[in-house]
Amino acid sequence: MTIQRMDNVGIVVDDLDAAVAFFTELGMELEGRTPIEGRWAGEVVGLDDMRSEIAMMRLPDAPGRLELATYHSPKAITPEPVVTPPNTLGLHRVMFAVDDLRDTLARLRPHGAELVGEVTRFEDSYLLCYLRGPSGIILALAEELS
Repeated sequence: MTIQRMDNVGIVVDDLDAAVAFFTELGMELEGRTPIEGRWAGEVVGLDDMRSEIAMMRLPDAPGRLELATYHSPKAITPEPVVTPPNTLGLHRVMFAVDDLRDTLARLRPHGAELVGEVTRFEDSYLLCYLRGPSGIILALAEELS
């Protein structure tokens, strides 16, 4: 038995509209948006009386999707501390390759993006940065230098 593909990465956000706008500005496309609720949904995730809404974002002309979810019931839990450092256990970050890192960062700032550290250069290969997006999630951007 082998894995067929990685279908998506799920991210819980507190403001679904803001997260969709953020990832749209990054260059992803909204594939669809739908409420998720009912007994089957609660059984899958192990939550009673679960009601949520998801937005599936896809990369244009490439495999890979993000499933953005907001929970109406039970409410999402805010981690402590609210802004966790990059070395917190669990899902660390999602990295995107971009054509122009500085332009991408400038377009994302009005949507709440904040640098975690600095834009740095790795040898003559990449410009890299970590940034916080909606709900404090960490993204990494990489621009290949040629």
